[in-house]
Amino acid sequence: MLVPMRDLLDKATIEGYGVVAPNVINECTARVCIEAAEELHAPLILDVGYVFHPDLVFLGRMLEEMAVRSSVPIAVNLDHGATYEQVMWALRAGFTSVMIDRSTASFEVNVRDTAEIVKAAHAVQASVEAELGHVGDGFSYGREACLYTDPLQAVEFVKQTSVDCLAISVGTAHGVYAGKPQLDFKRIREIRQAVDIPLVLHGGSGSGDANLQKAIQCGISKINIGTDNFTAAIKAGGQAGEPHMVYHRMQQGFKDMVKHYMHIFHQEGKA
Repeated sequence: MLVPMRDLLDKATIEGYGVVAPNVINECTARVCIEAAEELHAPLILDVGYVFHPDLVFLGRMLEEMAVRSSVPIAVNLDHGATYEQVMWALRAGFTSVMIDRSTASFEVNVRDTAEIVKAAHAVQASVEAELGHVGDGFSYGREACLYTDPLQAVEFVKQTSVDCLAISVGTAHGVYAGKPQLDFKRIREIRQAVDIPLVLHGGSGSGDANLQKAIQCGISKINIGTDNFTAAIKAGGQAGEPHMVYHRMQQGFKDMVKHYMHIFHQEGKA
């Protein structure tokens, strides 16, 4: 069933488990994620980057139909929407949630642009995710200052924007880490106590199972996973077997990794 992302995350926040949000780029990656969710009777968020498919509306309509047919609750979310136009295309494509990422802008600009998106998305009953602080890239991890989320700013940001969930910067990074990830669990707890909406962790891949489980215990509800799933697919595709079955092997590797995270996030049976 197709649902707004806020519905999934409100329940996860109350009950204290996490919901995996794998990045999907086509029918195959989305289908194996849905299969994993159905097999584990788990909720699912399909994260879609605007630049990873040549026709967002075509992909969105396909994901919408797949979610409607599913026996588990599924949200389709635009990941890191960079502009108003990208967000509007995602809403046109049937996404039930959109992220507007203005995390590199000033606090005032981030508030202004997020509030504008919230007004538009809520008009069609879609959820909105925003980012405060900035989650950087793994290749530069430890070599540049991390812009952590300020708990007091988070309170004001949520108040001024009415955003549905907030991605926070607490020491994770996108992609492959150049160093060892160091998560600020104290900051997660402080933000969790300060705001009354679900919290999102970007850069889950490579952060470590124990770290992610502790982050959930401290108050994280949505965890984005991309690199680990695609890495698992590449590894599985390279295993010995019939050449024409390479895509099946890759899909199985992708699916197995998604199920792994569903298990450690304790979302099994939560659909």
